[in-house]
Amino acid sequence: MKIYNTLTRTKDEFKPLKEGEVSMYVCGPTVYNYIHIGNARPMIVFDTVRRYFEYKGYKVNYVSNFTDVDDKIIAKAIEEGVSASEISERYIAEAKKDMEDLNVMPATIHPKATQEIDGMIDMISTLIDKGHAYEKNGTVYFRTRSFDGYGKLSKKNIDDLEGGHRDIKVAGGEDKEDALDFVLWKPKKEGEPYWESPWSEGRPGWHIECSVMSKKYLGEEIDIHAGGEDLIFPHHENEIAQSEACNGKQFARYWMHNGFLNIDNKKMSKSAGNFFTVREIGEKYPLQVIRFFMLSGHYRGPINFSEELVIAAKNGLERILNAVDKMKSNYENSSVDNITENEKELLNQIAEYNKQFDLAMEDDFNTADAITAVFEIVRFANANVSSDNSKELIESVLGTMNVLCDVLGIETEVEKELLDEEIENLIAQRTQARKDKNFARADEIRNELLEKGIILEDTREGVKWKRA
Repeated sequence: MKIYNTLTRTKDEFKPLKEGEVSMYVCGPTVYNYIHIGNARPMIVFDTVRRYFEYKGYKVNYVSNFTDVDDKIIAKAIEEGVSASEISERYIAEAKKDMEDLNVMPATIHPKATQEIDGMIDMISTLIDKGHAYEKNGTVYFRTRSFDGYGKLSKKNIDDLEGGHRDIKVAGGEDKEDALDFVLWKPKKEGEPYWESPWSEGRPGWHIECSVMSKKYLGEEIDIHAGGEDLIFPHHENEIAQSEACNGKQFARYWMHNGFLNIDNKKMSKSAGNFFTVREIGEKYPLQVIRFFMLSGHYRGPINFSEELVIAAKNGLERILNAVDKMKSNYENSSVDNITENEKELLNQIAEYNKQFDLAMEDDFNTADAITAVFEIVRFANANVSSDNSKELIESVLGTMNVLCDVLGIETEVEKELLDEEIENLIAQRTQARKDKNFARADEIRNELLEKGIILEDTREGVKWKRA
């Protein structure tokens, strides 16, 4: 298995620290509002990476945090006149609901920054003792130049950074020894949540949080650290600096980053009017379709979210789900139990497509090519497998479809939303049943539609319907 490693800028052979196990840390959202569609991409991508490792037999310890103390959370709390913890707990619950709807598996643990403050104070103290950090007026800064490897992830030269790049600099710079030093701990402002520390009543900087949570739940060295490419610098660069300066070990062996998500070929932003939450998108499209859309391109490249492309993904997903339904029907209607010699040749072809799926995923988790392999199975099964075949063959083909869809996080057991034409067809059957005075059948159809969220209304103009 090869993974594109941001640290080396090459596809590296994956060799876990412990045989048969994978330790994986994925940066989670800051919980001050509903998660947006950009947040959803790393959730879906790295959930799929995890699923593939588990499919290959690895035991995965998957840690993804919630940043539940932050300026934006505090601002939202002040705006609503409630505590910061009330805001963060509300949106953690909402984020988990959206993740469930996207079929993102719960992490092994979802640590919260506010529950790990003691560990942050301990790490900061160690960095001060080792000369990598210093305190000024209650703020603790990391001495960026004290860490020789600074810039190795982002490939930024530290002297160039001093020449005018602002993205590493922070407020309160007048107390810093060097303009490049970043905050590990900062004093509270009036009305803000705070914790006691040796330096001041205050709260941690953003970067130290992930270093501490990764160390606590995965150890000083981990296999994979992942997140969006916007986190490479300064967040992940600073994590490496403080973790390796503290622990004296390589922090993460492999760094994985997903590309940006654009909306109609434009960067998503509130000012551009193209900012959408997962909840808003879910009102327009089934989130199963959004997951499938996200996996239709390679995770490292940018992906463009547009109605045209999402509809194409919806049609592609329906092809797969329809094929699964067809195989289920074939199985129920088959009267042959045992596989024949000729059918074994068909299974060999299915095994080849399965191999293509694995090869795609082994090559830096190329889900686009993996989906192509699934479509090959669909095409082959539709052309070659029917109810005339043995149950054993049909069950094997269906099992392969289900397993590979599960690796992609595509649910094949869910009830698909009825299409408008299917609804109209059932209404026509109900109308005919009433004409035939078969009222039991008419009621049966009404109840069937109601169970699927379709409400009927009998009017003088005929039957009208709406989705619940």
